[in-house]
Amino acid sequence: MTKQNTVNSARLSRALELAQSQVRQGQTETARATYKNVLQQFPENIEATEGLKSLQDVFIPDEQIIADPPLEQLQYFIDLRLQGQLRQAQEYAEALIKNFPNSAILHNMYGSLHADLRQHKRAIECYQNALEIKPDYSAAYYNLGTALKAQGQLGDAIKSYQMALNISADHVKASFDLSTALQNLGDLDGAIASFRRTLEIKPDYVEASCNLGIVLQRAGDLDGAVNTYQQALAKTPDHIAVLNNLGSALKQKGDIEGAIECYRKIIEIDHDYAPAQFNLSVALHGFQFDKPQPNLISVLEVILDNKAGGRPKSFAQASISLVKFELPFQAVSGSYASGRFDRSVLEIIADLSKISLLLQLMALYPLPDLELEILLKTIRREILLGLRSISVTPELLRFQQALALQCFTNEYIYECSDAENEVLKLLEQEVEASLQNDQQPDPVVVACLASYRALYQYDWWQLLVLPEDLFELGQRQIQEPLEEQRLRTELPTLQEVTDEVSSAVRDQYEEHPYPRWVKCNQHPNPISIKAFLKRQHLRFSDTEIADISEPSVLIAGCGTGQHPIETAAIFKDCHVLAIDLSLSSLAYAQRKTTEMGLTNIEYMQADILDLKKLERQFDVIESVGVLHHMDDPMAGWRVLTDCLKPGGLMRIGLYSELARQHIVQIRDEIQELGLQPNESDMKWFRKTILDSDKQHHRLIIQSADLYSLSSYRDLLFHVQEHRFTIPQIQNGLATLGLQFSGFGSTHFIPGFRQSNPNVEDLYDLSKWQAYEENSLGTFAGMYQFWCQRAHD
Repeated sequence: MTKQNTVNSARLSRALELAQSQVRQGQTETARATYKNVLQQFPENIEATEGLKSLQDVFIPDEQIIADPPLEQLQYFIDLRLQGQLRQAQEYAEALIKNFPNSAILHNMYGSLHADLRQHKRAIECYQNALEIKPDYSAAYYNLGTALKAQGQLGDAIKSYQMALNISADHVKASFDLSTALQNLGDLDGAIASFRRTLEIKPDYVEASCNLGIVLQRAGDLDGAVNTYQQALAKTPDHIAVLNNLGSALKQKGDIEGAIECYRKIIEIDHDYAPAQFNLSVALHGFQFDKPQPNLISVLEVILDNKAGGRPKSFAQASISLVKFELPFQAVSGSYASGRFDRSVLEIIADLSKISLLLQLMALYPLPDLELEILLKTIRREILLGLRSISVTPELLRFQQALALQCFTNEYIYECSDAENEVLKLLEQEVEASLQNDQQPDPVVVACLASYRALYQYDWWQLLVLPEDLFELGQRQIQEPLEEQRLRTELPTLQEVTDEVSSAVRDQYEEHPYPRWVKCNQHPNPISIKAFLKRQHLRFSDTEIADISEPSVLIAGCGTGQHPIETAAIFKDCHVLAIDLSLSSLAYAQRKTTEMGLTNIEYMQADILDLKKLERQFDVIESVGVLHHMDDPMAGWRVLTDCLKPGGLMRIGLYSELARQHIVQIRDEIQELGLQPNESDMKWFRKTILDSDKQHHRLIIQSADLYSLSSYRDLLFHVQEHRFTIPQIQNGLATLGLQFSGFGSTHFIPGFRQSNPNVEDLYDLSKWQAYEENSLGTFAGMYQFWCQRAHD
C-alpha cells in the first residue's frame, strides 16, 4: 500500500467514525453531511452509502456540500478541539470561514467552539448564521437551544429545540434537553409529556427516566414516579441516581423501609456516596426495626466510619433496635436483670465487642435506651470493683474506650453508688502517686477512671502517656477540651450581656454547653435558595429572594455549632454569622468548624437583644429553640425581624403549649420539690423518673434528651421557658409584618395531607391548629416554621 493510500484510508476511517458519532448523538443532519462529504471523495464507499440509507437519504450532489471545506480540514479543526487547543482551533476556523463563508456546517462547528469557550453570545450568532444558510439544519437548532439555555433564555431555547425536533423527530438529545428546559421553566405537564416522548425515541435512556421521575414527584404523582424509577432499574439495577431518587419517592409516600433499602443498596455499591448516607440518616430518624437486618448493619458501620457521615442521633434508635437482634447481644440480654451479671464481666464484654456497630455508637452519641444504660452502667461498676483481677487485652481496652467515650458524651449522667465512690477515691490517689514516681498506670485503670470523670479534669493529666489503644480517648477527653479553653480567649464579643434572664441562660450553657456532639448531618450538595424553596415546598410572595446567589445568613442562638454547620452546607456560596450567649458553646462550635475545614462561618458572643448594634441585615435568619428562653420572646423576635432584609426569609423554632403538657407537669414537680439545676439534684430526680410508673414520667423516658446531662437540664431544668400556641404565632407574625411560608418538608406533612389535601392547606395555620389538637405529638420537638418579611 502506497503512502498516499495509507493517508486516504486513515482519513476515510476518521470521517466514518465522525459520522457514526454524530448519529449516536442524534445529530442527524450533521451526520448526513459528513457521509455526503465522504462520498464526494470516495464515491464507491459502501459504508457511507449504507449510512445515508439508514438515515432515509440518498447521495445527491448539491452546491451546498461543495461550499463546505474539504473533509480533512474539518477533521483537523475537530482534532484541535478534541485536543483542547481551543485558541488554535479558533484561529483555524476563522481562516476557513473566510474561504468558505457559506458553509453551514462550518458556522455550526465554529459555534460549538465558542460554546466550549463559554462565549455563548458569540456561539448563538454562529448558529444563527448556519441557520440563515441552511434553514432546515436540525443540529444547528439544537446547538442554538443549548446556547440559549446556558444564557438563561429558556423560552427561546425551548423554541429552538422544538424546531430541531420538527426537522428531525428522532433527535433524542433535542428531545431530552427540551424536557429539562420545560422542567426548569416550571412547566411540569409539558416536561412530563416531553420526557415520555424522549423515552419513546430511546426506551433505555436512563437519564430521561430519572428526570421524568423527579418531575412526577414534583407534580405529586408519587406512584408514577416510583413506577418510572423501577422501570429504569429493571434495565440498570445498580444505577445510583435512580436508586437515590426511588428512595426519595418511597420516603415521600411513607414507605420508609423501601427507602432505607434503596439507600442501603447504594452504599453497598459506593461506600463514599454522600447523598445516600445523608438520606439514609434522615430516613432512619425515629425508625425502629422489628426484625434483623444484617446487611443494613454493615452499611451503618460504613456511615459511622465516614468522617462526613450522618448525625448518629438521626439513626440511633434504629441502630439500637438492630443491635438488640444480634446474637452476641441476645447472649448478654437477661443476664443482668437483678443488677448483677450471672457471668464474668470479661465474658460479657467479649460478647458485646463482637458488635462493632454498638461500640461505634457508644463512642459517638448518648444512647437513648434504658436497657443499654442499665447494661453499660453495670459493666462500668463491675470493671471498677473487680479491677484488681482483670487482665489487659486489646478487646477489653477497645470496649473500655468506647464506654469511657459514651460516659464523656452523655456528661457522666449515670448515677454512682457509694461503693463505687469509695473505690474511685482510692484509685485516683494510687494513680496520682504512681505518676509522681514516673510510673505510668495500667491503661485499664486509666480507661476505668475516664468512664467516671473526664481525664482533663484530673490534676495529673499532663503526666499521662496514653497507649495507641487509647488514642481516641486522649483526643476527646484531653486535647479537644484544652483546645476549647484556648478558643474561648479568641472569640469576638459584641458587648457585655446585661439582661438578667439572658445572663442566667448564659450561665446555664457555660456550665453545660448543649449539645455535646461528634458528627452532624452535612448536606452533601449545597443548593441555591431557589432550589431550597422548591425542595421545602415553601410559599413566598417576594420572589427576589430566590435570585440571591451569595446569601448572608444569621444563626441566632447557635449552641455548639450543629445548626450553623448544617446550614452552611445547605446554602450554596453563603456566609454565616452564628451568635450565642455562651463562650463555652461557641468554643465547641469553633473547634468543630475548624476540624471540618469550613471557612464560611463566623462566630460571635452576643445577645439577640443587642443585635441592632451590628448595623447589618441578612437574607436568611434562623433562630430555633432560642426565643422561648428569653424574658420577652416577642422583643427578641422583633429585633431579629429588624435584622432581616425586606423579602428575606426567617426560620423560627418555638415550644408548643399543647405538645409539652407532660413537661409542664414535671417542671411543676421540680419547683414544688425545690430542686436546683445542680448535678446531684438533677441525677436524683432523673432516677425518680426512671423508677416511676406515672404516665407523664413514662412519656419523658422516651425522649432522647433524657440521656445526656446538658440536654436533660435543657429539657426539664431550664432557667426560663415560654410555650406558644398556633394562634399566638399567628398574632406574632401579623404584629411583625411577617408572612407564614410553611413548616417545610417534615415527617408529619403526609399525615396532615390526608385530612388536608389541598396545596393551600399547608399554609393555613388555622388548619394546622385543628390538626395539632387531634394529634398532640405533632410538634413534640417544637414548631419550626419559615416566614418572609414583606417590603416596607
